[in-house]
Amino acid sequence: MLIKRNLFVLLVITALWICVSGPRARAEEPKSSKEKVAEVNGAIITRGDLDREMVVVKKRFGRTGRNISGAQLSQLEGNVLDSLIGRELLFQDARKAGIQIGDEAIDKQLETLKKRFPEEKDFKNAMEQMHLSEQDVRGQIRQGMTIQKYVEGKFINRISIGEEETKAYYDGHQAMFKKQEEVRASHILIKVDPKADEKTKLAARQKLEGIQKELLGGADFGKLAEKYSEGPSAAKGGDLGYFHRGQMVPPFEKVAFALKPGEISDIVVTRFGYHLVKVTDKKPGKTLAYAEVKDKLSRYLKEKKVGKAIDDHVQELKKVAKVKRFLAVQP
Repeated sequence: MLIKRNLFVLLVITALWICVSGPRARAEEPKSSKEKVAEVNGAIITRGDLDREMVVVKKRFGRTGRNISGAQLSQLEGNVLDSLIGRELLFQDARKAGIQIGDEAIDKQLETLKKRFPEEKDFKNAMEQMHLSEQDVRGQIRQGMTIQKYVEGKFINRISIGEEETKAYYDGHQAMFKKQEEVRASHILIKVDPKADEKTKLAARQKLEGIQKELLGGADFGKLAEKYSEGPSAAKGGDLGYFHRGQMVPPFEKVAFALKPGEISDIVVTRFGYHLVKVTDKKPGKTLAYAEVKDKLSRYLKEKKVGKAIDDHVQELKKVAKVKRFLAVQP
């Protein structure tokens, strides 16, 4: 569980923003949205609550290019429902601990949320698509801020990571801190489909050979890339920035890592077409020094320890809570 300021409030913002920026949903209220999927000490979690959370989760999966099958979707829904149950238990425990969030703080957070949308109508459109009223959003913000304050006081502010722990982790996980060799290269690309006929391929190669002659005559690589290259990097003089092994197609990568800074390749053939490659810089691989990663590593270890403490606490709360699940899980 990643813990950071306003994390739970951001879940509301993310769901609304994904909704307004994505395909328009049906305006009518789905019949199943009020259906109970769980009950936590009498508090109801509805199908609508679960579906809104799934919007965010599916979007994250989509960004990784992964497809979710029927069985995986069912399991994912179960995991998301577990998360919602855990959140409700934390909220209830926070209220028992006397944590209250005033209306002024809710108002301020709501205004911040609204400012993330171009206009007020976009915010209202997002709420409509998510089947939320402003009162619903205020309730979710209140829950999120209550949990956040509770988590900060009970876990974040009480957990610290010592120097010995950080250094021991660094020494025991050296592979995590190895930085791969990197190359910065530019290219000039003449596109051609691998399935194109020989005449088309020959024309593309001859065009690049003509550019190659200009380079041999002293022409500037960047200017020629701007003029002739058919790749998206043309506007930047063909500059692809730094990359490490595994980020480019194999034929291109093999040539780029073999060249010295300042050298220009012969014609390289990839599935995208024909390239001329110029290496402009190289960074050797190295292991990052402890001093370079200490602060970031300390934050990582604290997040990990806080996340485990929260998960353990939720499990303890579940042992004494009255939790009923109504979600049908597919085989």
